[in-house]
Amino acid sequence: MKFFKSTSLVVFCMLLTANVSAESSYWQRPVVKEFVNEMVKKYDFNKDELVTWFSASQKRQSIIDAMMRPAEGKPWKHYRPIFVTDKRITKGVAFWQKNQQLLAKAEAQFGVPAEIIVAIIGVETYYGRQIGRYPVIDALATLGFDYPPRATFFKKELEHFLLLARDEKLQMNQTLGSYAGAMGMGQFIPSSYRRYAVDFDNDGQRNLWQTTDAIGSVANYFKRHGWRQGEPVAVEANANGRAHEKEGRMMKPHRSLVSFRDQGLSFNKDIKTKSDQAVLVKLDGKKGTEYWIGLHNFYVISRYNHSPKYSMAVFQLSQEIKRRMQRFL
Repeated sequence: MKFFKSTSLVVFCMLLTANVSAESSYWQRPVVKEFVNEMVKKYDFNKDELVTWFSASQKRQSIIDAMMRPAEGKPWKHYRPIFVTDKRITKGVAFWQKNQQLLAKAEAQFGVPAEIIVAIIGVETYYGRQIGRYPVIDALATLGFDYPPRATFFKKELEHFLLLARDEKLQMNQTLGSYAGAMGMGQFIPSSYRRYAVDFDNDGQRNLWQTTDAIGSVANYFKRHGWRQGEPVAVEANANGRAHEKEGRMMKPHRSLVSFRDQGLSFNKDIKTKSDQAVLVKLDGKKGTEYWIGLHNFYVISRYNHSPKYSMAVFQLSQEIKRRMQRFL
């Protein structure tokens, strides 16, 4: 009798767990069933496969929590120390040394400096050490179906991911990424993966978890967004008078360098660029407000992440890596 009670309890717990899992499964949601039917109709997906994937996928509250507290919300004086550190610089130099031929090839083919490629991979994944821990399908489903502020965007990214997984033969249950569904060493969201990833080693697959393709793809991303070879990224400025009041939120260069000078800004070095258009970047630094002039290539970096703090972190990390790397070149 005692054995019967124990067995009954075990069975009851198993049934309860199964019911909870079924209820939390995305496949039980009408909006997901509608999404699946659209994917079958538009792209000829196998419905049974999609049902299997979404039955195993579930909402993850930690993803929504992470979206609510991005690092870019920190002031510059706290944001910069996350990415521009001695350890990250040292690891960047080691990554450059190990992949020197690949980086030289990418720079020659795409016109993007090696230090920028290295810095992006360094900021995004610590040179491939931190590629993300969430199943990409869970991340995108969570944000597409349970995060109203950006649901439309992430639902579209989920669509791109399913197409990408089919085209690149990704293992759905093994494809991990960030809480925002970004993948690989360069952290490409699915739409960027499909548009800008390249098969840099010519093995028939664009694999952004593999160093060669990651390097080539980051370089291609910047080239496709208009990187200008040989031009500067940003220069530090000194503000006099009321120049700081003209700083706005627009990232794209939209004012002439002359107009910045006329309003009291002086630059710490000469600026040589095809266009005299620039943007003022104001940052809350440890020693007070920092003023920078962001040029065209600064804007190109911001196509990766629209925060000026992100672009500045990549730029400053790249310069520190380059400075230290010059000892070995």
